[in-house]
Amino acid sequence: MDNMKQVLQVLPVTVRKKFKEAFKSLSDVQEIRLRAGKPLIIVYGGGEYFLGINGGLTHNIEKAYHTSVSDLREAMDYISSYSRYAFEEELRQGYITVQGGHRIGVAGKILWENGRVKNMSNISFLNIRVAHQAIGCSKIIMPYIRHRDGIYNTLLISPPRCGKTTLLRDIIRALSDGDEHNRGFTVGVVDERSELGACYKGYPQNELGCRADVLDGCPKAEGMMMLVRSMAPDIIAVDEIGSNKDASAVDYVINCGIGVIATVHGINIDDIRNKPVLGNLVKGYAFKRYVLLEAGKIGKISQIFDERGSVIYQNGISNEVRSA
Repeated sequence: MDNMKQVLQVLPVTVRKKFKEAFKSLSDVQEIRLRAGKPLIIVYGGGEYFLGINGGLTHNIEKAYHTSVSDLREAMDYISSYSRYAFEEELRQGYITVQGGHRIGVAGKILWENGRVKNMSNISFLNIRVAHQAIGCSKIIMPYIRHRDGIYNTLLISPPRCGKTTLLRDIIRALSDGDEHNRGFTVGVVDERSELGACYKGYPQNELGCRADVLDGCPKAEGMMMLVRSMAPDIIAVDEIGSNKDASAVDYVINCGIGVIATVHGINIDDIRNKPVLGNLVKGYAFKRYVLLEAGKIGKISQIFDERGSVIYQNGISNEVRSA
């Protein structure tokens, strides 16, 4: 089943035809947002559009298709295969991953019990994040983060929606598989939000290579510790470091002699250096490579820096003589 059919099968029937008329493929569709009583919004090619009431895309809210409550109920039936009880644990986390690796964020009335989220009802907001793989997109940066015996600990930096998760996924695949010139590494993947492997019924829907082990839906700090103890990884990959616990776990992993590939939201290397959570790791030269993605251009590598902040790659030009 192709990407288009996988997404169409979770959309309400009234939306499917309009959507098919607007798109022949999902290559540039990033998100589909449904909100009760509000215009259906599509993030496409880095821009935001309304789905037109008569099909197509529009910026005119008066001509936009408005999502109904029944649309949302119908979509949830398709998403949960008519059994929301079976997805109760996923609903506690706020998202459901469907076949193809598409992640659907949900919001509504939270049911709270004994200090924790028990379930969610009256779901009135859906965010369908369309899964994308870009096999080979990491090729340009691999020589800068890989060395003869392993990798340089690397941090990928970009604002939201610039492709850092897609880039990280392909780095995992390339390191895990290896090639005719480079051996493959055992890569432990902590996939807290099910975006890297996008596991469906326990199986990754995205290609992570033949030596990758995935902890799906596991908090990052706990997952890194678990992988060190149980899976003997050469490298640990984690998306979006955000807390002091995450940073402490990264520091622990590095001190165990295990390589780290991670991502973080940021504008530039100075922004990362000044973040309280990451400041000590940066100042202590924990990361040897910083890869900066260009804002507004999905997957575009702007610069690569070494641990001291010196530019070793910029806009397609290398400033470094690398070892084999």
